[in-house]
Amino acid sequence: MSRGPRSVAARRDWGDDDGGTPILHVDMDAFFASVELIRAPDLRGRPVIVGGEHRGVVLAATYEARAFGVHSAMPMTRARALCPQAVVIPPDHARYEEVSRVVMGLLADVTPVLEQVSVDEAFLDVSGARRRLGSPVAIATAIRSRIREVAQIPASVGVASTKFLAKLASQTAKPDGLLLVPEAASVPFLHSLPVGALWGVGERTAAQLREWGIESVEQLAHTPPDVLQRRLGRAGGARLYDLAWNRDPRPVTVARVEKSISSEHTFVTDVTDAAELGRTLLEQAHRCARRLRRGGFLARGVTIKVRMSDFTTLTRSRQLDHPSDVAHDVYAAARALLAAVTIPRDGVRLLGVRVDQLTAAAATPVQLALDDDAAPRREVEVAMDDVRDRFGADALGAASLLATSAFPTAERDLS
Repeated sequence: MSRGPRSVAARRDWGDDDGGTPILHVDMDAFFASVELIRAPDLRGRPVIVGGEHRGVVLAATYEARAFGVHSAMPMTRARALCPQAVVIPPDHARYEEVSRVVMGLLADVTPVLEQVSVDEAFLDVSGARRRLGSPVAIATAIRSRIREVAQIPASVGVASTKFLAKLASQTAKPDGLLLVPEAASVPFLHSLPVGALWGVGERTAAQLREWGIESVEQLAHTPPDVLQRRLGRAGGARLYDLAWNRDPRPVTVARVEKSISSEHTFVTDVTDAAELGRTLLEQAHRCARRLRRGGFLARGVTIKVRMSDFTTLTRSRQLDHPSDVAHDVYAAARALLAAVTIPRDGVRLLGVRVDQLTAAAATPVQLALDDDAAPRREVEVAMDDVRDRFGADALGAASLLATSAFPTAERDLS
């Protein structure tokens, strides 16, 4: 939900060489407002503001509202004065968190080198995903398409050589766009921007810089570092000078060791059919297991989450006999848990699977039994991973998964 300064000159084709640009910044466009439009599609194309009624501030605004000067953090009284025809919707933070978890789960499917920086944005380093998924631009394109398909919201993606530049690229690409800044074009792109685009340059600092005749990043870049340090402080001046030349050594940092992995699906219409619930459960089990294998984890605990049509939510948990990264094991536990749940006549709104009690696969002893067929099942699932990586996440749908001999039918499991 950034309101950073942008430049019309920067919104152009900077080239197609993405060889040195492994960093992606993914940013949901007008996130809160976009989520509200899922529930109220008749409001598309109209100015919509998410925020409190009178004394609060704007949390998000559609681009139609922004055209009137409305922006996030603006007092609601001011926003209403600028755009009296806007539809004001009170925030639903639980819903935003739910959609955010779905989006972050999609990003985690791409790479474990994921740094979530807010509810609606994240950095990814796709260096390790290129062999499986293609070039950074191909990955960014697939991410945008997948978010649109699954979460039903638009996202902008910046592709660049550093985190700082990737974020600027995503801001420039908005709304609903993708911008690659090739490594060779990093400095020209930066120098086309107003000085306020630099991290740490707020309105007050930008005004000071303008007083000194510095209005663009290029002008700041050609100001002697000692002058900047004298005027802005030693650390602040040095940092801005480095950023003006795209010197940003910060890596994409995974905030914490994952304690659990989850996947949820919200149905378009509430579901009562046991077969459809079973297929969905199987898909979620596969997504969790795939992420376990990709991250090098085994899970011991399995939890299902069921949200009814009246928003009543329940969870049920159990432990596996042994730590596993095999979808068959996760699904078997999840389907047993779901079979014990009474599905109301009005149906299920959301169904999810979570695996937890994670341990590193390399450090976990494997328990073998004479009748253990986990190894061949895992080989089949790894082969499925390869197919999905090469041909897309939907290359193997629920019907394909249910048809394999390793999985009993959902109808039989849930009966």
